[in-house]
Amino acid sequence: MFNPLKALGDVNAMRKHAIQIQQELESEEFEVSQGGARVVISGNQNVKSVTIDGVPNEDVRRAVNDAIKRSQQAAAGKLAEISKNFQQ
Repeated sequence: MFNPLKALGDVNAMRKHAIQIQQELESEEFEVSQGGARVVISGNQNVKSVTIDGVPNEDVRRAVNDAIKRSQQAAAGKLAEISKNFQQ
């Protein structure tokens, strides 16, 4: 028999686990250097710094963060459409 209270508990446990994973990712950093460019990004896809030939470039950092945010919003929109179709 389906127990809706157990289902709520399962959802809550998954939510807590997702928050824990997100916090862990925020503390991780990934650094990539190619040629004269160096990029540091957090595990939650936030570009922390961009340097080109040793010079920080805030315009590039902001542009890349904006592009990532837009792509994440588009992906979230598509996932919402898919989940809405499953509920019908």
